[in-house]
This record gives sequence, C-alpha cells and structure tokens, in this order.
Amino acid sequence: MKWLFSSATLVFLSACSPQTDKIYTVDELAGDEALLTKILGECRNNAGKLWETPTCRNAEAADGKLRLERGRRALGG
Repeated sequence: MKWLFSSATLVFLSACSPQTDKIYTVDELAGDEALLTKILGECRNNAGKLWETPTCRNAEAADGKLRLERGRRALGG
C-alpha cells in the first residue's frame, strides 16, 4: 500500500513540474532571425531573470556573430 501511495505521489509531482524551454544553439538562432529577434527582446526585457539562461547567452552570441558578418559584407570582405 505504501508503494502505491508513493508511486501516485511521484506521478502527481512530476506532472506538475514546470515545462523547460528548448535551448537554442547559436547556429539555430543565427539561421532564424525572426526567432532571434523574439528571444533577444524577451531576454533584454527581463534581464534580471533570464540573462544567465543558455538560450539568452546563445542569442547574444548569435546577434554578435550576425553583426560581424554584416560588417564584413559592408566592407567588401
């Protein structure tokens, strides 16, 4: 009986746990500028909570990568 109660409790608690967001890589974000813009907006609007998340760090890195590529193209390189 204790086993049944423990199992039911475990199933209930795991069903109530918060969903984790997908962690996007730098290349995924650099390839989809609309997604990058959306994520950067969310990260910058709630920097205190989201700044250290992997997706926000990857979004900043992807933004920097795209800026460098645009700069190289503008200079003819």
